[in-house]
Amino acid sequence: MITQYHRPLTLEEAIALTSRPDAVIIAGGTSVNADPGRQPVTAVDLQSLDLAGIETDGASTRIGATTRLQDLVDSNLVPDVLRDLARREAPNTIRNAATVGGTIGTADPESELLAGLLAFDATVTLARAGSTAEHDLNEILDDPTLLNGAIMTSVSIPSNGRAAADRTGRTPMDRPIVMAVAHRGNDGSVRLAMTGVAARPVVVDPAQIATLDPPSDFRGSADYRKNLAEVLADRVLTTVTGGEPS
Repeated sequence: MITQYHRPLTLEEAIALTSRPDAVIIAGGTSVNADPGRQPVTAVDLQSLDLAGIETDGASTRIGATTRLQDLVDSNLVPDVLRDLARREAPNTIRNAATVGGTIGTADPESELLAGLLAFDATVTLARAGSTAEHDLNEILDDPTLLNGAIMTSVSIPSNGRAAADRTGRTPMDRPIVMAVAHRGNDGSVRLAMTGVAARPVVVDPAQIATLDPPSDFRGSADYRKNLAEVLADRVLTTVTGGEPS
């Protein structure tokens, strides 16, 4: 339940408001509005800050934290694989409200977009009182307390290389049981990320897939998920190392 609402006009004001113990940052508001039974909170709305937009210099692409997911889908500055994963993240009614920063902050354990950003080795810029710092997305997902007292301002990914994603779900429109996404940079480095094999989207060493210990639920056992992970990883890695560019 939202008991107070603030819409700061400056980043400094927004950062100060986040020091409140009951502060919750919102941009699209899809998570707060979807949980009306939560404890009373003070909403800090970032919509008046200039934190949206997508730009590239040819080597990297910077995505503002309050950029809507639908803007990712529609932008030709975003790699095609990430555009498709953003489309799969939610129906269009939600994509037109949900933001990139909100997706990272919510850290949905089955988020295909988060897996895609991990595969692209995304860097997140956080602004705090008097300073800014860059953190690997993987670091933030490992330690969400890094977001405490900070405002996420942007996410940066490389603009080059090859990428591919594949998934298995009960139906084409269902959330995946397991999905895999790989990115190969121009320097030849390959990074693989997956959902459905751990408690959150994770970066996976291709040589260590056999050691994974996936969760088990009504959609599939741990062994089934591990087999899916091996098959899907082989497909996407083959594509980025020897197939057509995605």
